[in-house]
Parts: sequence; C-alpha cells; structure tokens
Amino acid sequence: MHCYSGNQGLTTANLSADELAALSQKWADWAGAISAEGRLVDKGIRLDMSGRVLKTGGIVTDGPFVEVREILGSFVVIRAASLDDATTVAHGCPILKRGGSVEIRPVFN
Repeated sequence: MHCYSGNQGLTTANLSADELAALSQKWADWAGAISAEGRLVDKGIRLDMSGRVLKTGGIVTDGPFVEVREILGSFVVIRAASLDDATTVAHGCPILKRGGSVEIRPVFN
C-alpha cells in the first residue's frame, strides 16, 4: 500500500487552474501506468484535510494533524512482488516533486 502524505501547507488551493490540471494529469498518468501493468488493486480515495482524533480516555481533538507534521492525503493499494518492488513503483509518485512523501507498507491478506 502507498500512503501519500504532505505537510499542512501542501494543498492544491494555491495552484492556478492550469497548474492544477497539469498536476492532475501527472497523477492520472502515473496511476494509469500502474493500472496498465496490472498492479493497481484498489485506487483508494482522496481524504479531506479535516477530521478528528479519538485518544485513549475519550479525548477528542479536531483535525488529524494536531500532533504530526505530515497529513495523510490519500492512498492506493498496489500489487508488488516485495517491499523493494513497491518502493520502486513509489519513486514515480507526483507528490515527491511537491515536497510530500510516500509511505510504503505491506497489507495483511
């Protein structure tokens, strides 16, 4: 599974319409290539930046980013032969060119 994260300032709100279209096309091209290779298991969903965190003891705080520097923005599940293979696929992710990161994790079957 690839989890895409960025800091709170990594939004598309400050992009022009042309920049947003170009970025969207980069994501579509990259995901399309993964799909064409038969590696895309689940395209996941884009996550909203709002939310809540429930902690032990019933403590509720606003926002998933209260105590972290990076926010999970979305994820996909890919098919890979190994963690190294999944890491190789992640190298092409467009979020890396915008200062974000890709967390690569195995999924329990």
